[in-house]
Amino acid sequence: MVLEEEEKKNVEEEDEDEEEEGAPAEEGAKKKKKKKKKKKKAGNTTALEVKEPSQKPPARGLNETAFTDYYVKYGQTNPPTIPVEDLFKGRQLPLGEIQPYESQSYRETSEECRARDRLQEDLYSKVRLASEVHRQVRSYAQSFIKPGVKLADMCERLENKNRELVAERGLERGIGFPTGCSINHVAAHYTPNTGDDTVLQYDDVMKVDFGVQVDGRIIDSAWTVSFDPKYDNLLASVRDATNTGVRLAGIDARLCDIGEAIQEAMESYEVELNGTTYPIKAIRNLNGHSIGQYQIHAGKSVPIVKGGCEESIRMEEGEFYAIETFASTGRGYVIEDMECSHYMKRFDAPHVPLRMQSSKKLLAHINKTFGTLAFCRRWLDREDGGSTFLNGSNGKQEKYMGALKNLCDVGIVQPYPPLCDVKGSFTAQYEHTFFLRPTCKEVLSRGDDY
Repeated sequence: MVLEEEEKKNVEEEDEDEEEEGAPAEEGAKKKKKKKKKKKKAGNTTALEVKEPSQKPPARGLNETAFTDYYVKYGQTNPPTIPVEDLFKGRQLPLGEIQPYESQSYRETSEECRARDRLQEDLYSKVRLASEVHRQVRSYAQSFIKPGVKLADMCERLENKNRELVAERGLERGIGFPTGCSINHVAAHYTPNTGDDTVLQYDDVMKVDFGVQVDGRIIDSAWTVSFDPKYDNLLASVRDATNTGVRLAGIDARLCDIGEAIQEAMESYEVELNGTTYPIKAIRNLNGHSIGQYQIHAGKSVPIVKGGCEESIRMEEGEFYAIETFASTGRGYVIEDMECSHYMKRFDAPHVPLRMQSSKKLLAHINKTFGTLAFCRRWLDREDGGSTFLNGSNGKQEKYMGALKNLCDVGIVQPYPPLCDVKGSFTAQYEHTFFLRPTCKEVLSRGDDY
């Protein structure tokens, strides 16, 4: 339809040219210049043409409404290339899922609450931008996460798209933390280091966990990838548990009550694997958490089992939370194991005099590039050292392992090794980030996929 209109316009313009043959040359040049501008405008409209999503993900564990090209309904290219901020210029960014507070319905109509809500529109625009970037990046990732993909390549591709769509600008906006791609008995905090050639298999259960940050406001969300239908119940138990936790969260909600409900929902499932039925267990030493500005774990933990925290701890207005739940067919308890890949400068890092010049150099790079956001060794090995905006092609860190160990030993940097259940077991995870607004709860990371 757009092409037909454009052809018609071109024919009309040719007729006009013929009629104007006798006109002075200067006047004719002006008219031609004007026509060219019209054609350019029509081309821009075509480039942002809205389409219907049509491509389904190859993996299981997602909603029936999941499409890997869902973003084309906003005029995004496929694969996505337009930074989300540019895509929605002059338009309102998509809201998250709005859930009312079940026991405090008065907040929706309270003038005082609505006034406090309006005061935070600038904050809402930042977190909604980060959320939409997360949705578009993960939908794109869901299109190529298949058996046979090398995990290092998968992470690199996902993270590069993350940087592109958020329009990475160092600490102002960029990746929230390294892409977790923990497989099977590994529940969390695994991403491949340089030289790790692990390949995703059909029989694997992989947790994909990544973040986006705008002005230090982090959107933390995760889902589980599987291809064999025998794991469906395992995945369903965690989705149910996460959604239960999100539903019960609210201002003045007790964290211990949420943890108890999560465990009850999750452990009502069981899964049959190769002729053996396994009870599904909540991993009792993993939790959800509050999120602060440039602080992924801001102090409060959301348990996923009964009795997981003091009864007096409650959620409060204005807090961000990530509800993440983990299920296992093993013992339901994780320990640190394997080679470490995740690191983060402590938010309350002490001031320690450093003797090693290499440690000073590495710390300066961490402060400049990551601040108190998590990073991984793979980023230090990049030519840009983790941020093209800040470091160009001169950010790569050389022979840094001794310096990194020193920073960990003196308590400035915290290592986060992979968290593992017993070998041979399978673990799953789903996670959403929400904000306790004065009037309602906004589940920022909710999408059509999960």
